Amino acid sequence: MKFKDQVVLITGGGRGIGAATASRFASEGARVVVSDLDLSPAEEVAKPLQGLAIACDVTDRVSVEAMVGRVVGELGRLDALICCAGIIRDNLLFKMTDEDWDSVIDTHLKGTFLCARAAQKPMVGRKSGKMVFLSSTSALGNRGQTNYSTAKAGLQGMARTLAIELGPFNINVNTVAPGFIETRMTRATAERMGVDFEAFKVGAASQIPLGRIGQPEDVAAVIAFLCSEDASFISGQTIYVRGGP
Repeated sequence: MKFKDQVVLITGGGRGIGAATASRFASEGARVVVSDLDLSPAEEVAKPLQGLAIACDVTDRVSVEAMVGRVVGELGRLDALICCAGIIRDNLLFKMTDEDWDSVIDTHLKGTFLCARAAQKPMVGRKSGKMVFLSSTSALGNRGQTNYSTAKAGLQGMARTLAIELGPFNINVNTVAPGFIETRMTRATAERMGVDFEAFKVGAASQIPLGRIGQPEDVAAVIAFLCSEDASFISGQTIYVRGGP
């Protein structure tokens, strides 16, 4: 119960890695707040965990500030912010539209910026807090993902910078960069490529030294570690969760 009575806010918590992260923190005693663009998936995750569900558009400042204000107002504190909200709009550069670029950059980069800026206020006041941003191995470059790769690389730079700015207030900021994880997003990638998802997973596993693809719980475990006291001297880092180098 290493997170007993702590309040953990997870954006994009209604599905995939976000949902697994909410379950992991709840299992270790945290009071979880599950945020998603739509209330229904957030409620589906939060209800069995006895958590709080909030609908929030992370690209909207007013919505984000209202969410953080509600968390602190109802639960009295905010110990950790986990930014998992994300979308993909994959395409080759010559086919990528302005909307493809803007929607991905706004959700990942602007959304995380707005959440971090809102969350730092109560954390600075208490001189304690953890932030973890969800990056990706795509930050290293990936064909057809100019928008997504740029956003995920940007999150690593954001975390390093915020680690410097917020470190004096005992706030740790890190990123986790998953490789191939079995989620709706990787299924959508297979569909975009016109590949059967089961075959897609087998092909991915063959390229991973550990010989298997990742599960959302694999990523949730690393996020939980980074928010624990065991990781109190780790900040500004990116941990790749990809089954090998």
